[in-house]
Amino acid sequence: MVRIEGLRFRYGEGDFHLDIPELQVEDGDTTAFIGPSGSGKTTLLNLIAGIIRPETGRVETRGVEVSSLPDADRRRFRITTVGLVFQEFELLEYLSVLDNILLPYRLHSALSLDSEVRERARSLAERVGIADKLDRHPRRLSQGERQRVAVCRAVLTDPPLLLTDEPTGNLDPVNRERVLDILFDYVRESRTTLVSVTHDHEILSRFGRVVDFRDFHSTGVAEVSPGDEEGGGA
Repeated sequence: MVRIEGLRFRYGEGDFHLDIPELQVEDGDTTAFIGPSGSGKTTLLNLIAGIIRPETGRVETRGVEVSSLPDADRRRFRITTVGLVFQEFELLEYLSVLDNILLPYRLHSALSLDSEVRERARSLAERVGIADKLDRHPRRLSQGERQRVAVCRAVLTDPPLLLTDEPTGNLDPVNRERVLDILFDYVRESRTTLVSVTHDHEILSRFGRVVDFRDFHSTGVAEVSPGDEEGGGA
C-alpha cells in the first residue's frame, strides 16, 4: 500500500529534517504514528498523500510513485484514492455541513455527485451524531462537531487509504469512541488501510501497529506494541 525508500525532507533552510530509510504499510493495516510534536508525523502524511514532495527518495502509494507525479496527476490521485482528516479540519465556512461533507465531489471531475452519494453523506452524518446540523455552517459548530464533519468527508469517497491527523483530538470520550468506531468499521468493511497521527495513547490498542517517529531522527524505524505508553512523546 505505502512504500517509502531513502526519503529526506526539509522545510527551506530551517533545522527541521525528516529522514526515513525505509517504511512499509501493507494493505489493510491500521498504523498509528506517535512521537513528539515537530518530529514529522504530519509531514509524512502529506508526503504519502502527494500534497508535498520529498527532497530525495521514493514515496509509493498503492503502486503509484506519488513523489514523481506532476501536480495535476497528484491531485487526481489524491481525490480518488486518499481520504484525509486534517488536524485543522479544513472546512469551508461559507458551505453548510452537508456541502462540506460533499466537497470532494465538487473539486474534481473524477468523482460524480449523485443521489446515492448524497444519501451516503446523510447516513454518515447520522452515524456520528450530526444529522440535525447538516444545514448549519461550520462557525456554528463545536470543535468536536467540526471534527466529525471532517471524518464524514474523508470516508465519503470510499477511499482505499485513510490518512488522519489527530482524529480524536477535539472529542469527549463518548464522541471519541463514536468516531473511532466509524473509522475502524469502515476499515474492516472496506479492507481499507488506515494511517493515523495521534498523541492519544489511550487509543493505541485499537491499532495493529505503532511507529515511533523519534527514531526517524536517529536509527530508522522503531515499533512498539499497541498501547505501550513508553513508546512515544506528547
